[in-house]
Amino acid sequence: MLKEWPLDAGVTYLNHGTVGSPPRRVLEAQQRLRDEIERQPSRFLLRELSGIRVGVPHDNVSRLREAADAVASFLSVDGKDVAFVDNATTGVNAVLRCFDFREGDELLILDLAYGGVRNAAEAAARARGARVCVVELPDATAGEESLIQAVEAKIRPQTRLALLDHVTSETALVLPLAAIASRCHHRGIAVLADGAHAPGAIPLNIEALGVDWYTGNLHKWAWAPRSCGILWVHPSRQAALHHPVASWGLDQGFILEFDWPGTRDPTPQLAAPAAIAYMRELGVEAVQNYNHRLAWQAGCTMAAHWNTNLLGSEDMIGTMVSVPLPQSLGSTPDEAKRLRDALLFQDNIEVQVYARRDRLHVRVSAQIYNEMTDVERLIDAIDRRM
Repeated sequence: MLKEWPLDAGVTYLNHGTVGSPPRRVLEAQQRLRDEIERQPSRFLLRELSGIRVGVPHDNVSRLREAADAVASFLSVDGKDVAFVDNATTGVNAVLRCFDFREGDELLILDLAYGGVRNAAEAAARARGARVCVVELPDATAGEESLIQAVEAKIRPQTRLALLDHVTSETALVLPLAAIASRCHHRGIAVLADGAHAPGAIPLNIEALGVDWYTGNLHKWAWAPRSCGILWVHPSRQAALHHPVASWGLDQGFILEFDWPGTRDPTPQLAAPAAIAYMRELGVEAVQNYNHRLAWQAGCTMAAHWNTNLLGSEDMIGTMVSVPLPQSLGSTPDEAKRLRDALLFQDNIEVQVYARRDRLHVRVSAQIYNEMTDVERLIDAIDRRM
C-alpha cells in the first residue's frame, strides 16, 4: 500500500502515530475542496460552511455539519454532539478552560499523559487555584485491574475531574478507559478522555465509554489531513462549554461556537469523510487487524531480540507498540533524541525513541504501508549502535 501514500520511498516510516500521514486519495479530495472554495470563497465560507451564514435558511445543513455527521457515524455517536477541533490538545484545552475549578480542587492526570496535555492541565489548574494530581500507573503487565485501582486510589474529596488517556502516547497502551471512567463516576468525578490515538486505530464507540467529554485526532489513524480532530461532548455538558476563541458563535450553543471560531482552512475537516470512506472501502476491520498484527509481531520480535519485555499484554496493544531498548544505548532524553536523529539522518528510518524510567524505548507505529521488513531494518540499525 506504500504507493497509495505520498511518503518518501527512501525513508522507512515507522512513525505514523506522531503526526499521521493521509493517503494520496484523501489529499486529492482536500485539494478539490480547496479549489471549490477559491472559486467562490465568500459564498463557501460565509453561506455554506457553518450554521452562522448570510442569506441561507438555517434549516439547510451546513457543509461542516454534513462532515461531522459522517465522522460521528464512524465513531458511533450523534453528529449534534460532535464538533471539529484542530487536534486533541485543542479539545482538552477547551474543556479545561470551561470547567468550574475552584480553590483547592484537584485534577487527576496520568503519569503517561501527553506533554502538551499535561501542560494544559497545569495551566488550567493554576488559573483557578486548583492543583494537578498525577497518578503513577503500575507496570501494565500486572493487569488492567491494577491500573484501575491506581487511579481510584488517588481520588480524594477534592478531586473534581479526571483527565484519562485512552491510548497512551509514549507507551502505546490501550487503557481500560470505560472501567476507569465508571469508577470515577461512582465517586462523583467527571471524566475527560484524551483519545488522540484512538479514532481509526481501534474499534471505537465513544458513547459506550461512559465519559463526559472525548477528544481525539482524525489526522493520525483515521487518515484525515492535518489538522483535524473531534470533540464529543455529552449533551448534559454542552451548555457550559465554549470554544477557546470567542467569535460570532458566542452563546449560540456548542455547535455554532465550534463550527465558526473565525476564518480558517476548513478542508481538513471537510475531507475527513473521504478518509473514512477510503478506509471503509478497504475494510475498517481488515485495516485495524493488519496494523494490530504487525504491531504485535514487531513488539514480540524486538523484545525477544533484545531480551527485554513488552509493556503490556496483546489486548492492550492497538496499532503501536513500545519496547525497552538495551541499557547500553542510554537512559536520558538527550540520548533518546540522539538515537532518534541518527536513525533518521544516517539510516533513513523515522521512528519514535523516548526515555522513560531510566531506559530508552522505541515506539513502532504499524500502518498498512508497513511490513516486517521495515521492523527488521530498524532492529539492524539499532544493533549497529550497541
